[in-house]
Amino acid sequence: MVKIIELKDINKVYRTQHVETHALEELSLEVAKGEFISVMGPSGSGKTTLLNIIGLLDTFDGGSYLLDGDSVAQLGDRQMSRLRNAKIGFIFQSFNLIPDLNVFDNVEMPLRYRGMKAKQRREAVCEAVATVGLTSRLKHRPAQLSGGQQQRVAVARALVGQPNLVLADEPTGNLDSAMATDIMDLLGQINEKGTTVIMVTHDSELARRSKRQIHLLDGKVIDLTMVDPHTPLFDSPNNMNARG
Repeated sequence: MVKIIELKDINKVYRTQHVETHALEELSLEVAKGEFISVMGPSGSGKTTLLNIIGLLDTFDGGSYLLDGDSVAQLGDRQMSRLRNAKIGFIFQSFNLIPDLNVFDNVEMPLRYRGMKAKQRREAVCEAVATVGLTSRLKHRPAQLSGGQQQRVAVARALVGQPNLVLADEPTGNLDSAMATDIMDLLGQINEKGTTVIMVTHDSELARRSKRQIHLLDGKVIDLTMVDPHTPLFDSPNNMNARG
């Protein structure tokens, strides 16, 4: 097994003046290249924190993280930004499109940071947009698109740099069931071409479409067969805290 991600005893603590929240505790996880993994757990279990650390959007307080065999622990902000741009694509629940830019310009944005020539950028953008079936919408702005179309643009933006790893945080959370199915089909196609996909979701039906499911509870990866059946693993007002 060729590993793209190796997390060992990861700890993450969020501190305020009066409160210390342990978001991840001694978390270890290995992900092979080409896997499609869903990460599940109640609100506050550490799902988004884990995704942000894997995506180099957040740092960790203890443990080790190897990405493609290289440690990221000592990287500075600029080095992490370059590595993130080169290797990782992101898909967010809220789309995170720039409202004043059209589809082409939104998808092109990650390539501009690479210093890629204009002709290469155009070819890459057109290919990515064609992959998600929105070639006829290249000049449309986000407000002129449906929610499903906006998420397709977000998928194209994640793919345009040909990343080794795609991280999706509740990518269908703002979509109806039909649109959610379309996005999951796209993620499946991406994965079939060899890209590693890690998806955070609350939806067990969507999670079953991945090849492996990881369950978090209190900042740790758990084996569901070892969990007390009386432990609430669903979201409720009494089961919400700062972990994310």
